[in-house]
Amino acid sequence: MSIESAHTTAVAEPDHILLQARDVEFDWSDLPMHWIPGDPFTTHVFNVLHLLLPAGEDWFVETFKEALPLIEDEKLRDDVAGFIGQEAMHSQSHSGVLEHLKKQGLDPTPFTSQMEWVFFRLLGPRPFTAGRKENYLIERLALIAAIEHITAFLGDWVLNAKGLDRANPHPTMLDLLRWHGSEEVEHRSVAYDLMRYFDKRESRRLRTQLVATPAIVYLWVRGTRFLMANDPELAQWAPHRRKPHLSDYLAAGRRGVLPGPKELAVRMGRYFSRSYHPSQEGSTAQAVAYLASSPAAQAAAR
Repeated sequence: MSIESAHTTAVAEPDHILLQARDVEFDWSDLPMHWIPGDPFTTHVFNVLHLLLPAGEDWFVETFKEALPLIEDEKLRDDVAGFIGQEAMHSQSHSGVLEHLKKQGLDPTPFTSQMEWVFFRLLGPRPFTAGRKENYLIERLALIAAIEHITAFLGDWVLNAKGLDRANPHPTMLDLLRWHGSEEVEHRSVAYDLMRYFDKRESRRLRTQLVATPAIVYLWVRGTRFLMANDPELAQWAPHRRKPHLSDYLAAGRRGVLPGPKELAVRMGRYFSRSYHPSQEGSTAQAVAYLASSPAAQAAAR
């Protein structure tokens, strides 16, 4: 896929859609530890999502609930309510993978407990006075907008990742990634619009992205190291081989099973443009089309 979104068919983009949580049902009973065959490294890079997202998305939900009574714009209120419902379902779905990993002998609790501390103690509500309390809320909304930029372009990437298809991943996990990625594309503008509703200054928008990006990269590297070190199926590997290396990532990028460094840099960097808006990332029409055909959504409907 090129750095620009590679949508092969031009489809008219809807002006606005009503966001809603979708019932989905994932069966993890036959999911192997290395669901990308012969590629523990890339498997665990993706598995970091399951470590970060349950606590992170629960924090998104609680923060948006805190903001909801302060929103007077009816359309934005509806979008925020829809975002809350979708993020709650994402958290629940990724938590199911954690339970499966635990049954396979990889206990994620040491890492996920730390993530709960980060999101709910370090970044949770604080007993500030009214003015400082609202400013602290807007600061957290700006952080979420920065993170949602990352999840939006990653969602667009995974929808178009032909290299991932060629790697023959487990179909249920691929469906989870693409279902989640589609909803991230679908609601990609909500966090940004909410931040701008409260604060239109560029300084906060840019400053929070300068915090969010290195923090996400750090947690992702740490999570990959944790999973590789605790994977029982890698117990016989030499310690050096069990550690993820930059060369592993670069090779995965060349194969197209992960977004490469150039693509990440370009798409991360778009947030710093004065003309940036999340609607530039991905295609709502493509996302909605996948959501209509997702095996998990169809299974839940049955």
